[in-house]
Amino acid sequence: MTKWVYSFGNGLNEGRAEMRNLLGGKGANLAEMASIGLPVPPGFTITTDVCSAFYENGRNYPDDLRAQVDAAMQRIETAMGLRFGDENAPLLVSVRSGARVSMPGMMDTVLNLGLNDRTVEGLARSSGDPRFAWDSYRRFVQMYGSVVMGVTHHHFEDVLDQFKRTLGVLDDTAISAAQWREVVGAYHEIIREHTGQEFPSDPQAQLWGAIGAVFGSWMNPRANTYRRLHDIPASWGTAVNVQSMVFGNMGDDCATGVCFTRDPATGEDVFYGEYLINAQGEDVVAGIRTPQPMSNARAEEGQHPMETVLPDAYAELLRVRTLLERHYRDMQDIEFTVQRNVLYLLQTRNGKRTAAAALKISIDMAREGLISKEDAIRRVPATSLDQLLHPALDPKAERIQLTRGLPASPGAASGAVVFTAEECEARAARGEDVILVRVETSPEDVHGMHAARGVLTARGGMTSHAAVVARGMGRVCVAGAGSIHIDYATMVMTIDGHSIAEGDWITLDGSTGAVYLGRVATIPPVLSDDFNTLMGWADSIRRLGVRANAETPDDARTARRFGAEGIGLARTEHMFFGPDRIGHVRQMIIADEEAVRQRAINALLTFQREDFVSIFRIMAGLPVTVRLLDPPLHEFLPHADAEIAEVAAALGRTVEEVRARCAALAEANPMLGHRGCRLGLTNPEIYAMQVRAIIEAALQVSDETGKGIVPEIMIPLVATRAELEVVRRAAEAEIASVLRERGAALDYRIGTMIELPRAAIQAGEIAECADFFSFGTNDLTQTTFGLSRDDAGSFLPFYVDHGLLSKDPFVSIDRDGVGALVRMGSERGRATRPDLKLGICGEHGGDPDSIAFFDEVGLDYVSCSPFRVPVARLAAAQAALAHREENAVA
Repeated sequence: MTKWVYSFGNGLNEGRAEMRNLLGGKGANLAEMASIGLPVPPGFTITTDVCSAFYENGRNYPDDLRAQVDAAMQRIETAMGLRFGDENAPLLVSVRSGARVSMPGMMDTVLNLGLNDRTVEGLARSSGDPRFAWDSYRRFVQMYGSVVMGVTHHHFEDVLDQFKRTLGVLDDTAISAAQWREVVGAYHEIIREHTGQEFPSDPQAQLWGAIGAVFGSWMNPRANTYRRLHDIPASWGTAVNVQSMVFGNMGDDCATGVCFTRDPATGEDVFYGEYLINAQGEDVVAGIRTPQPMSNARAEEGQHPMETVLPDAYAELLRVRTLLERHYRDMQDIEFTVQRNVLYLLQTRNGKRTAAAALKISIDMAREGLISKEDAIRRVPATSLDQLLHPALDPKAERIQLTRGLPASPGAASGAVVFTAEECEARAARGEDVILVRVETSPEDVHGMHAARGVLTARGGMTSHAAVVARGMGRVCVAGAGSIHIDYATMVMTIDGHSIAEGDWITLDGSTGAVYLGRVATIPPVLSDDFNTLMGWADSIRRLGVRANAETPDDARTARRFGAEGIGLARTEHMFFGPDRIGHVRQMIIADEEAVRQRAINALLTFQREDFVSIFRIMAGLPVTVRLLDPPLHEFLPHADAEIAEVAAALGRTVEEVRARCAALAEANPMLGHRGCRLGLTNPEIYAMQVRAIIEAALQVSDETGKGIVPEIMIPLVATRAELEVVRRAAEAEIASVLRERGAALDYRIGTMIELPRAAIQAGEIAECADFFSFGTNDLTQTTFGLSRDDAGSFLPFYVDHGLLSKDPFVSIDRDGVGALVRMGSERGRATRPDLKLGICGEHGGDPDSIAFFDEVGLDYVSCSPFRVPVARLAAAQAALAHREENAVA
């Protein structure tokens, strides 16, 4: 018989931390905490295998699941001395999701399950507190009605807000038992009105309704969006955790809270968190009440820290903090409840953190001896390093501060104010910078948060949904800015007399919590000593070299600053579009007379030589791969009337003649037309000019610096050995001419881009004429799939969402297709020429998953955009460690 249910707590712990794939992170950690003697309320976990079976069998459960759940529920009853559904001593449970990786707020939870009109009276009698019992009941009805029965939560909130206004109270704790009874009655009526059904009174029906809702939430839109953004496979599924309730809302000796063993924003080794007296867990993260700090050291005037209010429970929590961090050897995110001064632990998990915090925590823990340097390298997600490159506000810039909230996620961001996630996503898709402004965010806002440059909320603390999700996404966030008033009807935000309409600009400082009017200037980030330490550790382990795609002096300087070991792709066509150059390019293309063409080419030679001199100087002897002109001619042709007239005047031709010449050069499919080496073959003087500029620049910088400059000349879009042979022969003739003129010698390399399937298949022959290959995976992906990356955005998301493709192939290498061609090209090229240098210069060079593949294939280096260089360095080290582990197992 398959085991679908695993119990934990009260001495029976059938799971452990290593079983997170089966039990989910929450279930595995609950069992682990209980097994090491921590106070965990007993419960059980329904495995992720049930989730898979649920979806594979038309949302039906395995036949023997119910019997296993019943047996596990009886074990909870025995442990607690209570009975599920009993009218005198009722057992209440929570039903929560628990995927193998943390997905905060994405799936559904139901608390206080088991209450009805009879058991609530039993709870009132057994607790001696009717207000607490009815407060718990109204929470349950609202959560169950929303999560399981599909009633939009704002219907319940509107009733409660109106009720509070009528009573003249702000705080839930000021509402009496009799008043909560009225609210419950109103909630029941809402459910009848919107569903046509009665609220279920049978606890067993409630339990299975909640279990079904949690499994169902695995495929809800917000969970699907979160999984897509964080690359979490849908096939993993979620577990369901059913756990006996403990109550933080029974009075002033009760509380609930969320805490981190270290600061999740900075990584500082301080106990960090928030709690609420007389509350349940959802109150803390929902931002409905303002949470209080944990420690006296972090408290401000007028606050009531847990260290003072509940000193015994706080002291026990400090002990747990140290124990859990040393047990898991990572920063922990802990959820807890205090019931009548007794501490209970409801969850621990590796805490979400900013990149800066991940970096500091990893370095500190390695120095503390908790983890190894290799562990530290694995711990920091490579893609998260982008967060470290967030700009900061320029301290010299003028600014008008509107308000201040909590510094929930660091960095600085400016953008137009937007009040809905949908509008945020729509504007961002048009290329606008936007700031999502909400009273509080909910999981339904996650797509808007991802599209935004920053998030601002009026309510919520440092552990609110907005704060946790923004930190995980690397978005700037200011939370709990209480002086903000948002009117969704008029789409206007008011702050201390200022009215900010949708579309007006504001600036957020997520490092201080400040909100400023308009756009405030920013400055580049300063990389910390911890960053340099981690990069040093990574560089000592990685095998792959890391270069940058750069064609301007600014690009080259940025690449050097971020640790690039050379330039893997300098696109010369980008150099031709300057206003002082494009006219000469157009004259070169359109002119018929040889003298006119040569005059234009000579002018471009001067510009090109200056370009290469600047880059060679900056790279100071590091390898520089220059790609000869590649794009289709149509990109350079004049189109506007003024441009055509300008070229006509320069050539002494009529406008009609120039227009006719442009029409003759037009192509039906230019990306697969007269470009790359084809242009070099039909117009050899263009490549001759570029080769001369490269060699003359290398000689000049070699003389200036005394360092040997070894330029690498790359010939694009080769499909046959014959093409490469002819173009290489012409390039070598030009090089020989330059060296004779100068009486000099120079080492150089000539290679090609492998960006066509035929080139990968014929790599063995092509390698006979090449000193190196660089895989151009952007075009290789286009030509392998037969689609344009410029147009595919309209349908590729559909393919990914519907499982037709696991990932966007332009973001992460398609291992089975494009990757197979890269592997083939590498193996066949090196079979001909064992010393053949292999690199990759497509956008995949900055993607960690792709980098792992390139390391596996045996490439020598990857090349990526300058700002992705740190990502590639760390990802290459992580790939080397992964392969080392695989080889050790083998």
